[in-house]
Amino acid sequence: MKKSNTAFLSQAAMIAAVYVVLTYVFAPFSFGEIQVRIAEALTILPLFTPAAIPGLFIGCLLGNILGGAILPDIIFGSMATLIGAFGTYMLRNNLPLLAPLPPILANTIVVPLVLRFGYSVTLPIPFMMLTVGIGELLSCGVLGIILYAALRRYKNIIFVEAQR
Repeated sequence: MKKSNTAFLSQAAMIAAVYVVLTYVFAPFSFGEIQVRIAEALTILPLFTPAAIPGLFIGCLLGNILGGAILPDIIFGSMATLIGAFGTYMLRNNLPLLAPLPPILANTIVVPLVLRFGYSVTLPIPFMMLTVGIGELLSCGVLGIILYAALRRYKNIIFVEAQR
């Protein structure tokens, strides 16, 4: 039991750290009305381990804080990633190729609202949904599926003993 908790916490911490680094390194296009947050590709990881759910949430939270986001963005943007990660986890046994959809949908709905009401961006909300949705499609859909394909054959080696 102790080994399992340690593995869970270690995996969550590593996923959070990678999310923060990717968000920070690619900050010029990780924020704003038109964004492709490369770190969102990691939202595919709940297919492999439940530790990815808190890891992605904490990573997004810290990435938003370090990226200079305002409080509504820190809270609601991180919640969108949490909802997306949980949705991906729920699809783990049935439809892994549809796993990018929950984070794409959650962020496509939440982020434009944060941009409008938090940052007072005057672009039409449907337009921002389109731009954020395209960015999420690229990061979660394209990069996430590439990451899934790369990790799938090694899942029993990389993600051992972290089941809760």
